[in-house]
Amino acid sequence: MSEARTALIVDDNPTNRILARAMLTKMGWTSDEVDGGAAALNKVQERRYALILLDISMPGLSGEETCAALRALPGGDQLRIIAYTAHAFPEERQKILAAGFDDILIKPINLQTMAAVIHG
Repeated sequence: MSEARTALIVDDNPTNRILARAMLTKMGWTSDEVDGGAAALNKVQERRYALILLDISMPGLSGEETCAALRALPGGDQLRIIAYTAHAFPEERQKILAAGFDDILIKPINLQTMAAVIHG
């Protein structure tokens, strides 16, 4: 299977993971899901992903901490990591992007916003 359209969804909320997976599937992506940062770090070492949707607010490793750890891995600078968050204030956006994310997908999401961020 091609890894070019494979995503990893990282969110502690199962409903958010289901929604993101359904939308990615409609856009022709395959995806794996994990419920936290530590699990994401393990998955990325097992499989290559073209996209990582990473929640910011999670127990354990935060999204920012997980992003930094992903970037520190060999090839981590090549990962496309999208913050998947409800934090929408402009000052938070700058902080999130400065933490190493490539873009931000604001919850609640819909197919159009997801497509714009993924292909943007």
